[in-house]
Amino acid sequence: MGMMRVTAASEPGSGLPNEDLIVTGRDMVVILDGATARTETGCVHGVAWYVQQLAAAITDHPDLLPADALALAIVRVANLHPACDLDHPGTPSAAAAILQARDGILHYLVLGDVTVAAHTNTGLRVITDDRVSGTALAERAAADQLPNGSAEKTAALVAMKRVELAARNTAGGFWIAAADPRVVQHAITGEIPLAAVRQVALLTDGAARAIKPLELHNCPGLMTLLETAGPEELIRQVRTAESNDPEATRWPRNKIHDDATAALVTFALAVSLTCLKEQATAARC
Repeated sequence: MGMMRVTAASEPGSGLPNEDLIVTGRDMVVILDGATARTETGCVHGVAWYVQQLAAAITDHPDLLPADALALAIVRVANLHPACDLDHPGTPSAAAAILQARDGILHYLVLGDVTVAAHTNTGLRVITDDRVSGTALAERAAADQLPNGSAEKTAALVAMKRVELAARNTAGGFWIAAADPRVVQHAITGEIPLAAVRQVALLTDGAARAIKPLELHNCPGLMTLLETAGPEELIRQVRTAESNDPEATRWPRNKIHDDATAALVTFALAVSLTCLKEQATAARC
């Protein structure tokens, strides 16, 4: 990680295990957001277990490009629990974002509802995969009309989840890491010259709530907050807003509090340039 400096915060949304995870490897940062299981899964393992195993497997392949590392990791985790029904539509799954700094290039991968925002010397580049939001539209709208904590809301969310799962990892639906490595073919991937990158933010959807639906910040404002106050402050602001809407009626959402994870990655070149500027004004770096 000599090329990167990572500042991160992660907070569960409830008393249940955090199904978000951020890990760092050699010149690699991985953020995962486990998909909430509202139905049967065909698996004896929980979503948090899946996320932990997947993250470890991805960072075991630092010499591979992100898509190849993710594909191998999916296979490895599937092999860890072959007795489970891995073809079940509800089998544990996770959205993923991977950054890899290699040979002067920043490679990125986004699969599922996570966000990468790169602050470059030509502006802010935001990469997000919101294909899941285009599924189960009627069921999602019906659930949004109901107050959190009601039996009707719980039933509506299960109905929504079943329709959503029917669209998971299918053409015209959305794609997410589960048990089939072929999903990486549908990931959003790209590269940016490292010399052009100042900082990069990675956000699970629980942290990205600061933009939508809470509207606390726009994308540039959120990036400024991360750079000046850090990921913990972002999550604090999200939690405060959520707590002020305890029935999720002002800002309709599936959970009052979701697991939230945010990270800010600063690269060695950007750090060095900052040091040079400070030295020019007789400041110590």
